[in-house]
Amino acid sequence: MNATTARAASSCRTPGNRPQMIRAKPRLGRRVLAALALVAAVPTAASDDFDMRSADAVNEGALRFLEAPPANAVHHHENRVRVTAESLRSGWVELEQCHSHMDAVPRSQITFREGYVRGLAIDTFSGIGRAWVEGASVQLENVAPGARLCLSARTRALRNTGNGYYSLSHGPYMRKFLDGYYPMHVTLDVTYPAAQLRLLDVSPERQPGFAHDEAPGRVKLDTHFEGELRLVFQFEHR
Repeated sequence: MNATTARAASSCRTPGNRPQMIRAKPRLGRRVLAALALVAAVPTAASDDFDMRSADAVNEGALRFLEAPPANAVHHHENRVRVTAESLRSGWVELEQCHSHMDAVPRSQITFREGYVRGLAIDTFSGIGRAWVEGASVQLENVAPGARLCLSARTRALRNTGNGYYSLSHGPYMRKFLDGYYPMHVTLDVTYPAAQLRLLDVSPERQPGFAHDEAPGRVKLDTHFEGELRLVFQFEHR
């Protein structure tokens, strides 16, 4: 899907997809890019309400994990992905996604690649004047500071890489202004059939600011970062 990822936009990239994004539609005034990547163009946002106070300190380089969360709440992209036995055959997984502490923009959209999303629905929203599903996208108007929106869908995100191996990819996640990146908070909760799959690897690896917990049938991660984050989960069929 294309999202604030996937992109203030968010986007997420799934195998064979362009990124999901929340695309904010520009108006006259400052132009803001904010991207958060699931399922590729980076969206454009424009708003005089975007917080420019930390512009001088924005990260202009590569991915950097933050060992301590920022003092103020930042855009939080929550994902819950359920891989089922049927997913192993079809590649389709169940997705629940929430965006909170959103940046204020007059109009934006969360878009998914055509053919890679089914049953897209808005579950709840607040601090948003109007929200509706239009094709493979969620359209938003009058997004206030701190707005929240939750949606659900089925996405084609699991790829059979052959010889009993599977790959689940998400990203890139980003929150971008012009040529720099602002802090973003991403959490991901993936469940899968432990009787059929064994988790082999999570990329990036554990490090300060990037934590993930593993248990049979489940992996959860929580991170604050600046830059572009791409996530890959590798599985082996039992």
